[in-house]
Amino acid sequence: MTTTTRPGTAKVSTRVSGRPGFYRSYSQELALFNTRPKQVGVAAVVVLGLLGPFVLEDALLRTLAIAFVFAIGALGLNIVTGLAGQVSLGHAFFLGIGAYTAAAISGDPDGRTIGFGIEEMWVWLPASGLVAAAFGVAVAPLATRLRGLYLAIVTLGLVFIGEHVFREWSDLTGGAGVGRSAATPQLFGFDFSEGTEMFSREQQLYLLMFVLMLVFALGARNLARSRVGRAFSAVRDRDMAAEMMSIDLPRTKALAFGISSFYAGCAGGLLYTVSGFFDPASFNLLLSVQFIAMVLIGGAGTVGGTIAGALFVSLLPTLTRELPNFIPMISRQVTETPNVFQVEQVLYGLLIVVFLLFEPRGLYGIWVRVRTYWKSWPFSY
Repeated sequence: MTTTTRPGTAKVSTRVSGRPGFYRSYSQELALFNTRPKQVGVAAVVVLGLLGPFVLEDALLRTLAIAFVFAIGALGLNIVTGLAGQVSLGHAFFLGIGAYTAAAISGDPDGRTIGFGIEEMWVWLPASGLVAAAFGVAVAPLATRLRGLYLAIVTLGLVFIGEHVFREWSDLTGGAGVGRSAATPQLFGFDFSEGTEMFSREQQLYLLMFVLMLVFALGARNLARSRVGRAFSAVRDRDMAAEMMSIDLPRTKALAFGISSFYAGCAGGLLYTVSGFFDPASFNLLLSVQFIAMVLIGGAGTVGGTIAGALFVSLLPTLTRELPNFIPMISRQVTETPNVFQVEQVLYGLLIVVFLLFEPRGLYGIWVRVRTYWKSWPFSY
């Protein structure tokens, strides 16, 4: 610790050395990146992400682009579940709202489905989030009357309602088994879905989704350290005590659902721009389970952990494509090799159970354990 002295005054502390976790004010603790390791880590992630298109193959870049969009949607679920403590199983419904809003705004006016021909991303992306947020706010009053398992079942019902509406409203969705084209990722006249002489299509979409993920992650981080984010945390920890502290529960829960749905709507609008096509069957219960797995495996209530969980779950199918080839080698009793989708479903459930039992804080908790171990090494305390 270094000190300064003034004539006739006591010594005044100006800087604390060797104690990066020691804060002398709330402003220091609530800073965006309040420690040097966080600053270095974020800078390293950004640099590595920007170098990705130059060192990775197009197939992996395509998978990572989808993973970044999943991370945006997972950040939305983390806001309402991890930060505000409201259990939601209907995330796939809000992704579907955003996807069809974006596709309708960007779609061909003369096509077989509803379309307005506005292909600019700065129009359809916020619109998809706002429409989904409107549905989220409409659902929010239920959160003030229900909690826990009852709230989860109500939000689960949204998925089945959405599946029915999407399947029957063929003018918008194209109908079951047919589908429609996704929104066009065009920004100020530049179409990211068309390759150029310098960059391929996959490289452009990768960079676009990576930058958008950083923007949404920055927004989620700022929200968590704001007055609204602290109100969310108070409601999550003890809603009755939060209400006694003059926190408006209906307004806070409605805001949590609205912001979460906005993130989900934007993720839905972006998700199928990589593949260019989707159908009503895309927004089912398994999609909601995937997002729950992302939040729980990554670490509920944390931004970095949620992104890590989204990347982990998104890259899991790449592993499962190879896993069935090794299953007959593991046991000679196997008479039928399971398909990829069966293996994925088993792994999602297995990973959720394992992390809830052995590391409820997810990948973020594992990182904290490793960091603490090396900070105290070679001592065990």
